[in-house]
Amino acid sequence: MKLRSFIPSFLILLFFIPNFGLAQGTWERIDVPTTQNLQSVSFTDSLFGWAVGDSGTIIHTADGGKNWGLQDSPVMNDLVAVFFLDRNQGWASAINFTTPPYGSILLKTINGGADWTSFPYPEENIFVTCIHFFDSLTGWMGGKPHALVKTTDGGTSWTQAAIDTSTLAFFPVLKLAFLNEEVGFACGGMFDIAGVIWRTDNGGDLWYAIDPSQAPADEVRGLHIFDELNVMGSGGDPDYGYGVGMIRSNDGGINWDYQEIGVQGIAFDLDFRTLSQAWAPLGPLSKLIYSLDGGSSWTEMDSPDSTAIFAITFPDSLHGSAIGYNGAVLKYKPPVYPAIPPQPDQLDDWGSCQLYPNPMVSGSRFKVQNSRRGFIMLKVYDPSGIELVTLLNRESPAGVQMVPFDGRDLPAGIYFYQLQMDGIIRATGKIVVTH
Repeated sequence: MKLRSFIPSFLILLFFIPNFGLAQGTWERIDVPTTQNLQSVSFTDSLFGWAVGDSGTIIHTADGGKNWGLQDSPVMNDLVAVFFLDRNQGWASAINFTTPPYGSILLKTINGGADWTSFPYPEENIFVTCIHFFDSLTGWMGGKPHALVKTTDGGTSWTQAAIDTSTLAFFPVLKLAFLNEEVGFACGGMFDIAGVIWRTDNGGDLWYAIDPSQAPADEVRGLHIFDELNVMGSGGDPDYGYGVGMIRSNDGGINWDYQEIGVQGIAFDLDFRTLSQAWAPLGPLSKLIYSLDGGSSWTEMDSPDSTAIFAITFPDSLHGSAIGYNGAVLKYKPPVYPAIPPQPDQLDDWGSCQLYPNPMVSGSRFKVQNSRRGFIMLKVYDPSGIELVTLLNRESPAGVQMVPFDGRDLPAGIYFYQLQMDGIIRATGKIVVTH
């Protein structure tokens, strides 16, 4: 689908209707049973999520981030990473600077965090910062001073991956993301030396570091994979004038373009709510930045209660959570677009539009019916008002048209359609995409 930045007339009308959400949506702070700094968050779906933080803190939600409860933790060390495969199986990592041997402590649960077991990472002085599992046995971890390791036995033993001989190859790993079991990316670097992104296309048998000539000046901390060709990372530098930077590849990670976006700070994480809308937290600056055009341009906003936010996630387009210091948990509130009825002089039998089935899993069809010849335009928009696709744009005789609409490439969530006939809006409606 070709994306175009065009705000349709029915969304422009919404600016004259009071009390509806901003196009980017808003955030609200949620009361949680901890004041500890929270450092990592993981959701398995729109309802079930976990966040971890200092002093062994683990909190859990089963209602999409509205309410959170504490879970018993087997450690008092600071937890820095968490990943859940499903509602039952999850892993977390803690940093041990308290007693030798120094290194990481790994946590595992098979019952949604009701019980956790802990065991030391088998190598000293390795500090695990990110986790990703494909199933109960096979997973990856990244860490400091350098670690990119794989397990095939659920975390009991780990093997260091083979990495190319690039000068950036042995920098710390801060974040992992996988498109599938074969294609994956990792990012990290060393502050004020260079940022780095690694890629694998053979299941991790070999990882290739970014060309040093394309690397940013500072660590890459956030990572988002769109598809096999398109990948984006976030980072930045608050001290030496570079500010927030975004790095993007359109050829599967072979070549990269780095962009300083003109905002001071570091983007500590990155996630996309829809194909076009992205969010990133700026940590101690107590700000968030968002994009409504796929990451090409960005806008700052203050976080609620001047909260320092370090991690953000969207399990789907309607649910998002962000976490940070002093027990900060934010919940995303998507924009609300009220239905716009036709104007009185437009109420005739010219035509109608219906979508079947709706909600849609993979594909549906629009039934467009017009009683006389005229020019028909049918478009689909994402929740922020960005046009996703034009399905009809032609003069049509009287009759019925069945227009296919394939939503398999869309994230689950709410979208909108608009039907115009001879330049007049005749129908608008919601599209619910599920997978």
